[in-house]
Amino acid sequence: MLAITSLLNPQSAERINRLIKSLEAEFGLDDVQATPDPHITYQLAGVRKLSALKQALRDVARHTQPFAAFTTGLGVFPGPNPVIYIPVLRSDALNNLHQRILRATAPLCLRTDKFSGPDCWLPHISLALHDTTPELLGPVMQYLNQHTFNLKISINNLAILRQEGESFVPEKIFTFEGHKHEPIPTLFESQA
Repeated sequence: MLAITSLLNPQSAERINRLIKSLEAEFGLDDVQATPDPHITYQLAGVRKLSALKQALRDVARHTQPFAAFTTGLGVFPGPNPVIYIPVLRSDALNNLHQRILRATAPLCLRTDKFSGPDCWLPHISLALHDTTPELLGPVMQYLNQHTFNLKISINNLAILRQEGESFVPEKIFTFEGHKHEPIPTLFESQA
């Protein structure tokens, strides 16, 4: 399976990685570091042809303008290994991008995860996963409660992450280019 994501801008990524490192130092939680690049996931997918997926995402990125997304609070996906995350607020721009990605990739996917659909998708930035326990959840949340999670994130790329050994690494990153294709407004209208 590949992950179709947007990588966080360097300043936000640095802040998230510092927080993740502090969770390792305080609680020994380090499994989330298998993906060293903090990101927002749009879809997990198995594809027939990676080259076709790259072309589809290149086309989406070519016609997408960078935009801001915002985070707030903390969330937990419960279970034997709870996932602790920062929710990314859904906006028209983020929902539109997600829908365009799903439409572009649907013919290429052999399988996808059930949480990528528009009704179930919850954009987030993972802070801890796989090595958490219900017993650790309370102390970790109490520790995280000392921080603020109101971030403004620049969404300006699509990235394909692939598994390499124990890690997930960028296969290809497509920078948004929609702003390059917008007509430049003129100061003076022509008088006809």
